[in-house]
Amino acid sequence: MTPLAQLEALANPDKAAEMLAYHKAPRRYLGVTVPQIDDLTDQWRAALTLDDRIALAASLWATDIHEARVAAAKLLTQARIRPDDAAWALIQSWVPDFDAWAIADHASIAGQKRLVADPSRLDTVETWITSPHMWTRRAALVMTLPWTKQNHPKPEEEAARDRILGWCATLADDRDWFIQKAVAWWVRDLSKHDAPRARAFLETHGPRLKPFAQNEAARHLAP
Repeated sequence: MTPLAQLEALANPDKAAEMLAYHKAPRRYLGVTVPQIDDLTDQWRAALTLDDRIALAASLWATDIHEARVAAAKLLTQARIRPDDAAWALIQSWVPDFDAWAIADHASIAGQKRLVADPSRLDTVETWITSPHMWTRRAALVMTLPWTKQNHPKPEEEAARDRILGWCATLADDRDWFIQKAVAWWVRDLSKHDAPRARAFLETHGPRLKPFAQNEAARHLAP
């Protein structure tokens, strides 16, 4: 069976109808669960060369089937891929296709690994924050979430953290709910590891956020 046929063999029409109603993006849904996709992609990853894995990810994404796109992202969600230029190029090529949070987030997790592997790629991601495509702007923050998590950042990590907070400041006036949520998500996660920076951001830029985003960003900060 082809990988796509393996996914289709697990289809659940009732679940697929529920997923279409939930995600709302008009594409084909199979009704396959994420753990089922994980099981398949683990098998494929173990059996394929890197080149074949990248080719499979590209072909699965091209189907525009929800579960196939999730599987494509999971095939490239790995900390160590060497060389990884082709994987990063493929992930970048997917960003303009983002149109719903679930697929966007799975692909962004794959992107996180490639950014951590080569932080110079932040130069490319920085260009996304002015994109007319909302999901591209959002991806700039979701893909850079690893920079919120260091408890003892190195100087270059602190510099990247400040740089991305600058992107958050740029996007604070963006009225789209998903962008407001992404800014709040970034600052909230940062507050767990670097409360002073998170608090300073909110003191300066918090009033520009929608109330729900202000509250979400400050959730873990002491009043």
